[in-house]
Amino acid sequence: MIAVIALLCSLSSPTNCHEQTVTTSDFASVSVQSCLMGAPQLADWMKEHPAERLAAWRCVIGKQGGRGA
Repeated sequence: MIAVIALLCSLSSPTNCHEQTVTTSDFASVSVQSCLMGAPQLADWMKEHPAERLAAWRCVIGKQGGRGA
């Protein structure tokens, strides 16, 4: 399993950033290559977070503990 960890920053306070594990069924079958290339699912997932900007993401093999949405 590939876990996608997103670094999200507030649009109203750009220095206020936090990491969040991307949790959605769209990411259940993401390959490492797709993740590293910026999985298209990230754009759809970001629509659910209109007050935040995707500053970065990383791909981790295995399940990660973290805050999910």
